[in-house]
Amino acid sequence: MKITANGISMNYTLDGPAGAPVVTLSHSLATTLVMWEPQLKALTARWRVLSYDTRGHGGTDAPKGAYSLDLLADDAHALLRALGIQRTHWVGLSMGGMIGQTLALKAPEFFASLSLCDTSSRIPPEAKPLWDERIHTAETKGMEPLVEGTLARWFTAPFREKSGPVVETVRQMIRSTPPTGYIGCCQAISGLNLTDRIGAIKVPTLIIVGEEDQGTPVAASKVMNEKIHGSQLVILKSAAHLSNMEQPKAFTNALSGFLSKAG
Repeated sequence: MKITANGISMNYTLDGPAGAPVVTLSHSLATTLVMWEPQLKALTARWRVLSYDTRGHGGTDAPKGAYSLDLLADDAHALLRALGIQRTHWVGLSMGGMIGQTLALKAPEFFASLSLCDTSSRIPPEAKPLWDERIHTAETKGMEPLVEGTLARWFTAPFREKSGPVVETVRQMIRSTPPTGYIGCCQAISGLNLTDRIGAIKVPTLIIVGEEDQGTPVAASKVMNEKIHGSQLVILKSAAHLSNMEQPKAFTNALSGFLSKAG
């Protein structure tokens, strides 16, 4: 479905029992809301689930220009308001977790809980050349040269070898991401620097990370766990960056258990 929010057309789905508490799912860079397919059956059995495509991705508009995490958080805030959602459990993976932290600091009243999955509170300065290189590649050659390297970071080698359909789904999502949207969101991500601020987050918080995540490693999750008082940390074995797709059962069980207690 489409709705206009924060000046752009945003693509979203809203499923599950009417009147149930809302869970909002926010995807990673270079994917779409389809990334959350492994969790939908379990979540929609108990919660009203909002999935949406971030600015620059999927069926949502991809305007040219640099994006910021504040802008992406404002998009999400406007989407919730446009749909009449006053309170939500936020589940964000990678970029989605960065948006969640940003929005939780800007509009904490919207949050029943926060789940930060395979994400970080800071991009170190030494990583900036990597992001600049990805931006340059997308600008000059499009998404194709980025596909296989991204998959190698996002899934463990054994999973890539045996789980063809899942890997192919993600391959197509990366390949079909508009370069303007990818570039804009890369610029937003590369400016992430919230470590010194996230101690202000007071809502129940779950942190999930794949043990073999290269992009947002376990060490980054441990920092968030230390900074956000009372947060829970779950480390999933045999999983890299897209842990919700590589270990869907363990991820969904951890998330559902947390959400049940969070209300």
